[in-house]
Amino acid sequence: MLQKTIDIDPLETAEWREAFQAVVGAYGSERARYLLDQMVALAHQSQIDWSPELVTPYVNTIPVQAQQPYPGDLAIEEKLASLMRWNALAMVAKANGAYGELGGHIASYASAADLFEVGYNHFFHARDDKHQGDLVFFQPHSAPGVYARAYLEGRLNEADLSHYRQELKAPREGARGLSSYPHPWLMPDFWQFPTGSMGIGPISSIYHARFMRYLTHRGLLNCQSRKVWGVFGDGEMDEPESMSALTLASRERLDNLVWVVNCNLQRLDGPVRGNGRIIDELEKLFRGAGWNVIKLIWGSDWDGLFARDTHGALVKAFANTVDGQMQTFAAKDGRFNRETFFGQNPELAQLAQGLTDEQIDRLKRGGHDLVKIHAAYAAAAAHTGQPTVILAHTKKGYGMGQAGQGKMTTHSQKKLDESALLAFRNRFNLPLSDEQAANMDFFKPAADSPEMQYLHAKRTALGGYLPKRDTTCAVVPVPALSSYAGFALQADNKEMSTTMAFVRILGQLLKDPQLGPRVVPIVADEARTFGMANLFKQVGIYSSVGQQYEPEDIGSVLSYREAMDGQILEEGISEAGAIASWTAAATSYSVHGLAMLPFYIYYSMFGFQRVGDAIWAAADQRARGFLLGATSGRTTLGGEGLQHQDGSSHLVAATIPNCKAYDPAFAGEMAVIIDQGMREMLVEQQDVFYYVTLMNENYAQPDLPEGVNEQLLKGCYRLSAAPASLKAKAAQVTLMGSGAILGEVIKAAAMLTEQGIAAEVFSVTSWSELARDGQRCEQDAIEGLGTAVPFVQAQLQGGSGPIIAASDYVRAVPESIRAHLPAGRRYLTLGTDGFGRSDTRQELRAYFRVDAASMVKAARFALGL
Repeated sequence: MLQKTIDIDPLETAEWREAFQAVVGAYGSERARYLLDQMVALAHQSQIDWSPELVTPYVNTIPVQAQQPYPGDLAIEEKLASLMRWNALAMVAKANGAYGELGGHIASYASAADLFEVGYNHFFHARDDKHQGDLVFFQPHSAPGVYARAYLEGRLNEADLSHYRQELKAPREGARGLSSYPHPWLMPDFWQFPTGSMGIGPISSIYHARFMRYLTHRGLLNCQSRKVWGVFGDGEMDEPESMSALTLASRERLDNLVWVVNCNLQRLDGPVRGNGRIIDELEKLFRGAGWNVIKLIWGSDWDGLFARDTHGALVKAFANTVDGQMQTFAAKDGRFNRETFFGQNPELAQLAQGLTDEQIDRLKRGGHDLVKIHAAYAAAAAHTGQPTVILAHTKKGYGMGQAGQGKMTTHSQKKLDESALLAFRNRFNLPLSDEQAANMDFFKPAADSPEMQYLHAKRTALGGYLPKRDTTCAVVPVPALSSYAGFALQADNKEMSTTMAFVRILGQLLKDPQLGPRVVPIVADEARTFGMANLFKQVGIYSSVGQQYEPEDIGSVLSYREAMDGQILEEGISEAGAIASWTAAATSYSVHGLAMLPFYIYYSMFGFQRVGDAIWAAADQRARGFLLGATSGRTTLGGEGLQHQDGSSHLVAATIPNCKAYDPAFAGEMAVIIDQGMREMLVEQQDVFYYVTLMNENYAQPDLPEGVNEQLLKGCYRLSAAPASLKAKAAQVTLMGSGAILGEVIKAAAMLTEQGIAAEVFSVTSWSELARDGQRCEQDAIEGLGTAVPFVQAQLQGGSGPIIAASDYVRAVPESIRAHLPAGRRYLTLGTDGFGRSDTRQELRAYFRVDAASMVKAARFALGL
């Protein structure tokens, strides 16, 4: 434990202090910083174990004298913010008064309202003819406040606000239902970024900021005047994803990135750091990670107190006040704070003299003072060379009084009684009668009022209204399939893995003059594993500083090459970072109006299993791109063992509505799937993304049969018919298989033929597409909308006997189509349930009973032989 050093010579200490203050007075802060740097360097040279504290005093980073004059009308802006607070509160409380189970949040927006409003009125640019637009990530629990502003702007009406969290009922009543949190899937012209899953917004904002640099450095789109703003919660910073990419942001010098952490000190159950101080903790983390830190702690009302505090009593008191106590101060009234905080010592008591209890109660924290917020934002926007975080001190439930301000239960507060509503009305001087307040009536000033004119003028000056999602982008032509994948379509039984076939296709696509520049290859430190090293020289690895060293393999044809205009995003060992980069590229069509095509290739086990939540968020954001799960399946990556053998990714992928998942066995199948996906995303501009699994196993690749493209895209096709010589007189069986196991299915069919059993083989390219088609047909029949036969049923109609289905995934994957098969045919599934093992592929397939011999046994059992 660090011991405090005793001052053994106070006189000498005073001389040093006076000398330093003289330097500051005579030469300013630059000279002072230089001298401090020299002292630190000297201490290190002398091997003195010391470095500056990363935590600064609990006061504002920006002093009063450095504040710019406020460029807005404070009275109007405060009135508008109060109206939005009221409408947000009324929206949530009214919905829960009528339908108690709807939920919603009031307190988070109450704390963040002023942080939003300063951004809206002075900083957040929308996309227009002159500006490509800033990116704004909104704290998700504050969504009601964003709706309340859109109501005043005329983008939502009273009926819409009355249908908060009623997305199904609203259209029937001529209104628009408002989603719980920012969901682009549900409100595709409104929300731009899904932030409802804690931690996903922060890491996504970092990689979006980096992707903007990528676009600029590659000469595709100039993003230099644009900012990424993120408003997040202090409790949200506990999520690993929130912290995981901080050093990337500083390493890349992303001064286009500004985070505003709403430090209301309160999470769902209680204080974020009851026995500590979250602002101090975050300051250490961000400073240590290389960020510019701006602390926004106290409002203007405190300036006079600090000016009179010649003894430093306030700073000392704050240094000894933990967040749990700070929340108690927020929840109590002025008298309590006078007695408990200012009553700690005579110096503090003297500072509070002349202040009434009400004035003490209304002393603002910095995150509720428009002038202080603007000063912090302006400094952040002007800062260069580093990302900036603003740690804004606020009160959760600000203005809710006894109903919720600073209370342990405030996060879940959804209903207010009449006295609480009237108190809120009075607190913010709202133009509402007692009856209107009690009824929770929405309020909107007249269109020609100064407030409304001001609101519209401010947004017009900043390019329009936010949030807003625009999907306008040009079609990107896709080359003919044969021009880049002819080798896969006519493979002529050459041995290769589907991974290598994909890399070869990718290399050809990168050469296309129109599509090539839009392709974004992404890897998480596995390019060499997947045979992509040849792309290092072809298109380079993106680096914001180029390559400032001579790689040891510079003489090799596959040498490592970094470049500012490099195309590959090499993310290091970070699947969370790689999927965030993929999301940034996959949503570029809407975020930037420029369609990009990302291909993220990775060990399939570390996709949906590790970052499934991020993939779900990408789906919400309507991503368009390819996820390539390489070394897929539980037996294809033989020696790696339990955690590297994927048996479930196709099961998870099937749960995401706009993800099309395929498990092709052959290079030709994979090529057709990639081609179709590109046309859907880039030409038809559909909001879908593809998950395609690839194998590292080399085997003979046959030519793709003629006329099967449409069938394989739907999920399956007949690869081989039962021998005609046996079909008429022998027992019959249908074998179905996908991916790595299709080779075993083919072997099993040959073994059955030798035993006099007629076996036909179906290559299943997508179990989930077959299941979805069957579900659609079933639902249509239930609703009386049609009697279409499920595709898989029609495909199997010509056969007879039992059906045996096998995959390299858990049995639940092939089980998903059971309900849609021809009636009367027995169905047995084989899969790789359980934990993986390390051994050869053949041993593993025998162990999991998905090898050819096991399929033969299953077929004979089903036939009763």
